[in-house]
Amino acid sequence: MEATSVVQLDQTKAKDECLNLSLRPLQVSDVDDFMVWASDEKVTRFCTWEPYTNKEDGLNYIKNTVVPHPWFRAICVDDRPVGAISVSANSGNDKCRGELGYVLASKYWGKGIVTRAVKMVVDTIFVEWPHLERLEALVDVENVGSQRVLEKAGFQREGVLRKYFILKGRSRDMVMFSLLSTDYQS
Repeated sequence: MEATSVVQLDQTKAKDECLNLSLRPLQVSDVDDFMVWASDEKVTRFCTWEPYTNKEDGLNYIKNTVVPHPWFRAICVDDRPVGAISVSANSGNDKCRGELGYVLASKYWGKGIVTRAVKMVVDTIFVEWPHLERLEALVDVENVGSQRVLEKAGFQREGVLRKYFILKGRSRDMVMFSLLSTDYQS
């Protein structure tokens, strides 16, 4: 009986955290929250970057990369950043598509937060960027949790791109996911 009530409590807490979910620009003043996930080896395992080891590097990243980025948001619970999500635009003949990326503090994994954040992005990005026809995401084949996020958010799994990407010194197989603006509208 007690184990059941703990599970129900955890599910209620997860739902409450999702209710207080918002996306907003990540600011320099958020560096301490940023360092929580950016310095965690579990979190950065599938990221293109190594864990941050000092606050100064984190500040420089926020100032030089995040602030000028055209669409980079903090994933917030009660307005406190617990992760980040971005859409990177392509240019030229590829400007019809953008790439989605996200990261979340390990403490918040498995609570539906990133799935909800991805859905929030989808609800706005095709309106904010009317030239965008395709939103895509590349996910390491071993990152099953991230694949599940995209499936729950309505993305289509297109296939595995073998030896597609070098990540931390190893060539990796990546799974391509996409969502078209017409998928979203229907």
